Amino acid sequence: MKNLLFLFLLFFSYMVKGQKIFSVKYESRADVKVFVVDYESRADLLVYKVKYQSMVDKNEGKWFFVDYESLADKKIFFVDYESRADLKIFFVDYESRAGWRENSKKHLLY
Repeated sequence: MKNLLFLFLLFFSYMVKGQKIFSVKYESRADVKVFVVDYESRADLLVYKVKYQSMVDKNEGKWFFVDYESLADKKIFFVDYESRADLKIFFVDYESRAGWRENSKKHLLY
């Protein structure tokens, strides 16, 4: 019974993996290249920066920036030009506004 419970918890913790993000210094080390747009309507993803790691959602735009690369689910690099980005984001002020506007890009953060 304990083994079954352990396997369930292990599987469940893998499935609810949140969006722990680390911003790398070099483009070559990134999983995803990101550009921050000026207008919400131009974004693929609306991002809300959460204060605590426990507040992250699966892949719904709630990001927690970690201090160490090894703790991150995804490593991102902020590019200077929109044309060089894999993903365009806009930072929102309210948690309820976070989410995908362009579902075809969701795979970038899985």
